[in-house]
Amino acid sequence: MTLIDHLHLREPVEALKAKVVPRHGTSMWYYLGGLALFFFLVQIVTGLLLLFYYQPTPEAAHKSVEWITTKVPFGAVIRSVHSWSSNALIAVVLIHMFSTFFMRSYRSPRAILWVTGIILFVLILGFGFTGYLLPWDLTAYFATRIGTEVPKAVPVFGSWIVSMLRGSNAVTGATLSRLFALHVGVLPLFAFVFVTAHVIMTALFGSAIPIGRSAKAETRFIPQYILGEAVLWLIGLAVLLAVAVLFPWQLGPAYDLTKPVEPPAGVHPEWYFMFLYQTLKYIPEWAAVTFYTIVLIFWAVVPWLDRKARREQKSLLFRWIGILAIAGMAGLTTLAYISVAQEQGTAALEQTTTAHGSTDTTQPK
Repeated sequence: MTLIDHLHLREPVEALKAKVVPRHGTSMWYYLGGLALFFFLVQIVTGLLLLFYYQPTPEAAHKSVEWITTKVPFGAVIRSVHSWSSNALIAVVLIHMFSTFFMRSYRSPRAILWVTGIILFVLILGFGFTGYLLPWDLTAYFATRIGTEVPKAVPVFGSWIVSMLRGSNAVTGATLSRLFALHVGVLPLFAFVFVTAHVIMTALFGSAIPIGRSAKAETRFIPQYILGEAVLWLIGLAVLLAVAVLFPWQLGPAYDLTKPVEPPAGVHPEWYFMFLYQTLKYIPEWAAVTFYTIVLIFWAVVPWLDRKARREQKSLLFRWIGILAIAGMAGLTTLAYISVAQEQGTAALEQTTTAHGSTDTTQPK
């Protein structure tokens, strides 16, 4: 008797071998989930390697990251891969989420699968937010200070959330310790649970065919589909290594808590929070928090709201909702970067003017 027989795993293994994936005009979108899983695994591996050298204190954090990038063999590459793959993970998950939305793959029996995907997206954004401060450089410090102000607008629990994140009234060493604990302890635990649930439900329910399309053929999960995923993973790894080597992730100057300074001009969060950053310029924080909370809840319960999808019918309403969501995020992000560029340009001009004014002290006789 083989080990598989002894563990009563023969039927699941045979079912996996017999599993097929439908082929149609938009089958390429099926591979995004696997690519997101690949970048998630890269995050785990590189994050564990960085943990051997990183020290989560205001005095040592920046120095330890600097040591990693300058003294540790291949440390700069590992750090760059970790940083670039985190951005790639968010980008791929974002595209995967919208492709699932437009294909109406959230319809029964995959409603809970969709919800776990939304939760994973929020957790991944949490990884991005909590990891941003860890290098303890100037930009990260002020971006985190701005970011941790936003939850104050949450009714009733706002002050408690800010206090939990910061550990004090301002961004201090306690904030670094708490965000580090969330980044390497709490969030990975929840992510592992929901990634596992998401993968298992995907295997159980299979890949949904978009409404109005029919499968032209079927592809066996093993080996054809897995082989395609493996090729995509290798391409992703090659691109990731090339980007990490050619465009190493930069480390800004350290922030010294004993010598407070003004935030640099144009300080801003990472690209995936820029739409929220720009929204806060137009409406009060409480309105922005309320609006995006409603949007998130709506997005999570879409499978139960889209009744036409449950009846295998197309819905122009939800298609336009998806288009408007993409247009809104893209538009706000673009405006945010334009605004940041203008702020930095104005600051540079003022510095140039001040420098000329301070050097030109001679008076004509």
